[in-house]
Amino acid sequence: MKNGYMFVLAFLFCIKLSAQDYDLQVVAELDLGVPLGQFRAVPVDFGKDKPKGVAAMYSEDAEIDPYIGMFFFPKNTLKIVVFDESGRQLWKKDLGTGVVPGIWFSPIFAFDLDQNGEDEIWYIDNTDPDHPLDYRKYVLTRLNATTGEIEGQWPWPLPASPQSMSHTYRHFIMGGFVKGEPVLLTAQGTYGAMAIQGWNMDMSLRWEVKLAADAKGAAGSHVTPIVDINVDGVDDLLWGERALELDTGSQMFCADEHSWEGHSDITQPVYDYAGNTWGFFTCRENFNDQAPRVAFYDNTGTRKWGDLEEGHIDTGWAARLGDQGQPVVLGVRVGEKIRTAEGERRTGVEEFTYEAFTGKNIDLGFTVYSSIPVDLNGDGIHELVKGYFEGDGTVLDRKGREIGNIGGLSAMASKFTSLPGEQILSYSKDGKVRIWADKNASDNDTTKKRYLNPFYKTNQKQTGNGYNLFTLGGI
Repeated sequence: MKNGYMFVLAFLFCIKLSAQDYDLQVVAELDLGVPLGQFRAVPVDFGKDKPKGVAAMYSEDAEIDPYIGMFFFPKNTLKIVVFDESGRQLWKKDLGTGVVPGIWFSPIFAFDLDQNGEDEIWYIDNTDPDHPLDYRKYVLTRLNATTGEIEGQWPWPLPASPQSMSHTYRHFIMGGFVKGEPVLLTAQGTYGAMAIQGWNMDMSLRWEVKLAADAKGAAGSHVTPIVDINVDGVDDLLWGERALELDTGSQMFCADEHSWEGHSDITQPVYDYAGNTWGFFTCRENFNDQAPRVAFYDNTGTRKWGDLEEGHIDTGWAARLGDQGQPVVLGVRVGEKIRTAEGERRTGVEEFTYEAFTGKNIDLGFTVYSSIPVDLNGDGIHELVKGYFEGDGTVLDRKGREIGNIGGLSAMASKFTSLPGEQILSYSKDGKVRIWADKNASDNDTTKKRYLNPFYKTNQKQTGNGYNLFTLGGI
């Protein structure tokens, strides 16, 4: 009896210890001096042996969406700020009245296109500040990451017209590699007519793909992963359920091409370490009644499983939450999505979680809506920060136990400093930007390999582009 009692005490002590083994602290802070209605950021490499950095776009206004039921006229401008991992500001730039403060109007991207060892900052500017909606005057702009000086500008590819406002102003800037050679990507559209361009190191056009509004198969997605899905040394863009290889822009496959013609909010690659293969998970919007609403595909675009007959599956992710880091996927069905000058919210939220590779429905035992996966302690298993949408900043371990609170929303959750583990970049309405880290973190061999994976390094830079805050959860 005594031995049994001691065993229970030891077991409870281990649970308590594991729940308290985190030491989540602010390791850097920057005060931007204005209230923050929107904030998005990307990691920046300044060059060998230099501190790591962050480039961010922000405004006092909430996120402005081009859909007529969500668009509002801004009262403030969009700015760019660059700072290093200690919180030291390097430079700041006000983009003026010509750039609408919204991620679909001007994303931000960091990419070393010229391969000099230092990232450039890429965004969309407007040469006619008096007419912020005149896309004919938009220019792709490249900035020096260290100084903020303009290094080049190129006309932004014109969208198809006429289209609705929501279809017209959907812009992306991305990048990947073809056998080690960088290729910059730009894209326009998500729902109707769409176009994607690949650019060489000298900014000559490498290829362009145009998809008509009535093209067979899937539309685009708000999430745009770059993944070498067939492991041939050439990165591929998952444009919704389509896979385009970056060398020539050729389409490799279009999953469910003859049974799905809608738009997926989420396209999430997931890596199977046992089989050394990629698959991907999608969450579909409700523009039509085609089922399933969530689906998982292999690396050829063949559907492995699907679920849910109806509904708007507005968001989702993949996260390593199993005892051995097995992946779980999430789909969130919503009733209504509301966006105003005060921010955004959703009604009728329902969560669906599955074993990624089998589609088996599982109950995590706690709510994960508004969360972003992050491996704070470097053990290869994700924690979750409620830092998206209406998130309250709570940080949970994989069992739902509270670790701490970041006091705002999250703009990045990855390894973007020199500290062990992954970090969280938070922002709050009072203008404070903070870097959070687990001071007890220690990277194991699994996580060290993960950080070096080309998928990780490429997609880590996409957090200022579309809704790519979750993409790293799949690896």
